[in-house]
Amino acid sequence: MKNTGLNFRHLYYFWVVAKEDSITRAAERLGVAIQTISTQLGLLEKSIGKSLFAPQGRRLVLTEAGRIAMRYAEQIFALGEQMEEALADLDVGRTMRLTVGISDSLPKLIASRLLAAALALPERVKLVCYEDRFEALLGELKVHKLDVVLTDRPVHSGTVLRVFSHLLGESELMLFGMPALAVKYQSGFPGSLQGAPLLLPTRNNAIRGRIDHWLEAHDVRADVVGEFDDNALLNTFGRNGLGLFAAPSALAEDVAAQFGAVPVGPLHGVKEQFYAISNERKIKHPAVEAILSAIHGKDLTSDHKERT
Repeated sequence: MKNTGLNFRHLYYFWVVAKEDSITRAAERLGVAIQTISTQLGLLEKSIGKSLFAPQGRRLVLTEAGRIAMRYAEQIFALGEQMEEALADLDVGRTMRLTVGISDSLPKLIASRLLAAALALPERVKLVCYEDRFEALLGELKVHKLDVVLTDRPVHSGTVLRVFSHLLGESELMLFGMPALAVKYQSGFPGSLQGAPLLLPTRNNAIRGRIDHWLEAHDVRADVVGEFDDNALLNTFGRNGLGLFAAPSALAEDVAAQFGAVPVGPLHGVKEQFYAISNERKIKHPAVEAILSAIHGKDLTSDHKERT
């Protein structure tokens, strides 16, 4: 195998400088002299034969070569952090770590049900979950800071990311509400929804357009009293009786147990899909594979898999 001669200490100093946008701040963070940082950067640039930074006022900005190097450095040091954490987990008897990104639009009850498959593995799994917007999570997945992203949409077919979108399953939606509110709209559903207070996802959510289309198809003019980016916040408002809200019908028992809400009526034809987004890897993560084959035979699971 060819030896590149790359010095990883030099690369680490470059990575910190790029993160801090300043040699001075990088030196403070690392606890070394400014001259040490400058010398290490010079040696790195000499070894690869390209300039990595260009001055812009008092700041340093990455050159094209620097941006390429930074993408690789992000992956290298993210994997290094994961290695340290995995080795530390051995001290407490854990043999596997699973780092999951959960889209803020994905029902958390669905996420917990899917992740239960990973926790059921014979090996002891340490689960680390982060919640964020879909696009931000894909960025973290790209640099291997996450093992998998659970979300309600596939990656767009035109993306340059080398990832797989795995359709785990789907469930038809149903409207729920707290008992005192739900009883007003159960009889005569869906015509009873005229003027009903609804809590809906914002229009950038994958399911919102399908709900709007369903309302139009049934000639229902409801009162949208709230729109939410975050699914958990939407459910919290629903639990406080401020409006009716949609959730997967497969989770009716969970919604009743967690929120005390009861079904109002089904949104026939409106289905929410659940995906796992994973990197293209030569070595597959056992816990990710467990998620991809989770809940076989139930309405939240499908054997379909598509490459984006």
